[in-house]
Amino acid sequence: MGTQAKTEKIVHLKTMKFNINFFKYRFVAFLLSISLMGLSAFLFLTKNLNLGIDFKGGIMVEAKFSDPPNLAILRDKIDKLQIGNSEIQEFGDSNTILFRLEKIDDNNMTQDQIIQKLKNELDDDTDYRRVEFVGPKVGKELKSIAIKAVLFSLIAMFIYIWFRFSGWQFGLGALVALFHDVLSTMGFFSLTQIEFNLASIAAILTIAGYSINDTVVVFDRIRENLVKTDRALEELLNQSINQTLSRTLMTSITTLLALLALFIFGGEVVKGFVSAMMWGVLIGTYSSIFIASPLILFFGFKKVEEKS
Repeated sequence: MGTQAKTEKIVHLKTMKFNINFFKYRFVAFLLSISLMGLSAFLFLTKNLNLGIDFKGGIMVEAKFSDPPNLAILRDKIDKLQIGNSEIQEFGDSNTILFRLEKIDDNNMTQDQIIQKLKNELDDDTDYRRVEFVGPKVGKELKSIAIKAVLFSLIAMFIYIWFRFSGWQFGLGALVALFHDVLSTMGFFSLTQIEFNLASIAAILTIAGYSINDTVVVFDRIRENLVKTDRALEELLNQSINQTLSRTLMTSITTLLALLALFIFGGEVVKGFVSAMMWGVLIGTYSSIFIASPLILFFGFKKVEEKS
């Protein structure tokens, strides 16, 4: 009897139906999103990003230790040197450490002096396998490549959605939602001053991919319902969001749980990436429900276009 009750409960959860009137709050959501994007743009222009070594230039040192060092103690030692932002991570194995040091323009220290200060804090038997300098020119090139990567990915997704669903309104709605997610993530980086590096670009592209995946699921259901039902378009779009809401929430919650575990146990190296991803999952889920689908109606999509 107990097993049967449990089985019925699981089936009930899987077949749970939502009937939330999301479109009732679409203008509130639009106002909230416009405010969020405006605040993100303001933060980006005033506080700017805390650019890392990848974009500002600096020094990379690969060192082999005789015994695995304590990374927390190592970070404290390097921070006390006051030579700029630093990244310390294992490289290949626990005995090999990669130091990424940013040179501050006004600290009156040469590259050689920074490297020597670092060596003074490490054991005498440390084997220095590689010392490289990343110049500002390389950083500018990486910045340009990163901007192009984000822009081209957004354009490619817009074109794909347009042809996939035979309507420019679908593509433009998805593009606006993606731009909303990317800009708000940039605002998140500006507000928190988490170091912005190549891993941050990877986080933004991953957030865009996650968000568009949620949006495509809703759009697919909209296309199916356009054929199956004669409801008014507003009711049809609202119905489609509710029908996919269970899947959207389950995906977001399980992803957040995995990211939370990484945030707690993953160490300092991945905290910036994971923090951005957690924000991206939340904002991506929100935009898929409240932004992308309502914009289809806002841009003037008509049912006859889908049926023709």
